[in-house]
Amino acid sequence: MDFLRPASWEEALAAKAEHPSAVPIAGGTDVMVEINFDHRRPDYLLDLTRIGDLYEWEAGAEQVRLGAAVPYTQIMEHLRGELPGLALAAHTVGSPQIRNRGSVGGNLGAASPAGDCHPALLAAGAEVEAQSVRGTRLIPVDDFFTGVKRNALAPDELIRAVRIVKAAGPQQFSKVGTRNAMVIAVCAFGLALHPTERTVKTGIGSAAPTPVRAKVAEDFLTAALDEGGFWDSGKVITPSIARQFAELASGACNPIDDVRGTAAYRRHAVAVMARRTLGWAWESYRATADSTKGGAPRCA
Repeated sequence: MDFLRPASWEEALAAKAEHPSAVPIAGGTDVMVEINFDHRRPDYLLDLTRIGDLYEWEAGAEQVRLGAAVPYTQIMEHLRGELPGLALAAHTVGSPQIRNRGSVGGNLGAASPAGDCHPALLAAGAEVEAQSVRGTRLIPVDDFFTGVKRNALAPDELIRAVRIVKAAGPQQFSKVGTRNAMVIAVCAFGLALHPTERTVKTGIGSAAPTPVRAKVAEDFLTAALDEGGFWDSGKVITPSIARQFAELASGACNPIDDVRGTAAYRRHAVAVMARRTLGWAWESYRATADSTKGGAPRCA
């Protein structure tokens, strides 16, 4: 195994173009586990730890550009307001040591169906900034996952950053596991309210071959909230709407039986998490009504 250590991003792209099979490594929280257990033996490791801008982020007016190697700890500490769903998901990743090393870019590169950040990215509406010596392209996160531990990157491409729309409303994340962290999710669910657009987006992890959105559930809830005047009134969502949303979210799953849980349990758990995250997010949205004179919730 050869170890490549570029000093700049341009050198990294050149190395990846010359050695398309090279496996990038920054935090190493996934790659080193596979190597240590001899599950993977790449010909080349491409060390990206000397490329400083991968560890930087920029919060603009509408979105956050998150460097591929920004650790989860930094998201939790500095971007909780802009990316609340992702910050909640980051809290459930591994141990403090793993959160200090692991990153969203690494999680995306691994493309595990159980990646903790994926549901939050799907719900928020993220884009993956992929780059090679041929240029840059933006891949919607909906299109990024192509199979179990497979993604849409070309052989000569590296993830440089992730672009995530800043939260305009409440976001939630829930994960089922034997512990809150230091465990692979049995299943996970992310939800984001987008009051400006008056839409709802979701993300489901570890309940299908790839992370997925519950688009039928989203369409149902978006229509129900609009037709019922919920956005303007801020009234409580009826149990029947919440129940239907949960059932449709469960229907978006295509899980398997494995050592962590059965397919039936995963479907049930996703329905429970969908209902609960909707309740938490909507209560947060309704709370803004109490802080406005007109009584109608404000859209950020």
